[in-house]
Amino acid sequence: MRRDHLRTTLLFLASIVIGVVGWSGHVLLLPAALGFPILWSLAQTRSVVALVSAGYFLAASRGLPQGVATFYAADIWLGLLLWLCASLSFVVVHSVLWTKNPNVRPFRYLLAAVIMSIPPFGITGWAHPVTAAGVLFPGWGWWGLNLITAGLAGLVTRIWPAVAIALTGFWLWSAAFWTDPKLPEGWRGVDLEMGASLGREAGLQRQRDLIATVRNAASDGGRVVVLPETALGFWTPTMERLWVGVLRAGDATVIAGATVLDATGYDNVLAAVDRKGGRILYRERMPVPGSMWQPWRSWFGESGGTRADFFANPVVSIGASRAAPLICYEQLIVWPILQSMLHDPDFIIAVGNGWWTEETSIVAIQRAATTAWSKLFAKPLVVAFNT
Repeated sequence: MRRDHLRTTLLFLASIVIGVVGWSGHVLLLPAALGFPILWSLAQTRSVVALVSAGYFLAASRGLPQGVATFYAADIWLGLLLWLCASLSFVVVHSVLWTKNPNVRPFRYLLAAVIMSIPPFGITGWAHPVTAAGVLFPGWGWWGLNLITAGLAGLVTRIWPAVAIALTGFWLWSAAFWTDPKLPEGWRGVDLEMGASLGREAGLQRQRDLIATVRNAASDGGRVVVLPETALGFWTPTMERLWVGVLRAGDATVIAGATVLDATGYDNVLAAVDRKGGRILYRERMPVPGSMWQPWRSWFGESGGTRADFFANPVVSIGASRAAPLICYEQLIVWPILQSMLHDPDFIIAVGNGWWTEETSIVAIQRAATTAWSKLFAKPLVVAFNT
């Protein structure tokens, strides 16, 4: 009995360590998350699997309680409640599909991995070990995704030590020759430090500050300048006329986050504007559940919340190029980027407004995950965040 308790304790502690290290925000540490399937297979009962799954997920998403409390200006208990609720799908899926049968176990784990990649469970499918593919197999594209899938299956079999050694070899080789993703020629991503005021401060002075920022980036050779999520605030005809007038004398194009509001709710979008006019370039496929996406409102005849276009606009056209946009939360989950890669875009645009993540690793994790996907498919990357 004591030996069983010791084993369970060690597995639980190991799951926490793996969650913390793998999702620390350092891209080269993402492969540490591949330790989770090993622990999943070493568990001897379903209750231990639930404990290990909870330890891994809660450790990986440890910044959520503080972030939620900051976002809502509320007590930490609200953040803790949402943190626990978010872990339920991950824990339930991995617990239900666990089996003692070693011959069936690889298929069960792969099924769990697929379920946590796509809606509905994939909506909270954070900390997915498959994200490490870009570190282990940079530039391998879909072949790299297939290899890490086979590796995940191998890690839950009796030969897991050999599979782990092989994957570690790829990890070390990649780390030794690692380079960051390239920036598309003529593109500039602008990081801002405007805190909670970005997108909420609608005064003319704020727009003048953003215009000055764009002009500086354009003078540095940026033909296309990308601003963070919600940078423009509400997208209106007046806002469009202001920016078209500013850009009329040059060739620059601005891509910036904005909000489109109507009587039933709002869309979190990327708008593109140049001297010829403005347009909605992209509508976010998966807004943040709870704080933005609130589907239960319609059940009670209420309006409001952000619309989710789950599988819409996976790529967008910008001039002669095609881009895969990812807004904030979409960078933490799996299906938006894979859906976009099916259309073979020329590069990836990743924007976010992470003012509420101060003192957490959430923005760093978003950057690491996006970098890993960019490296896997050898796509240039444009990043613009506000903190």
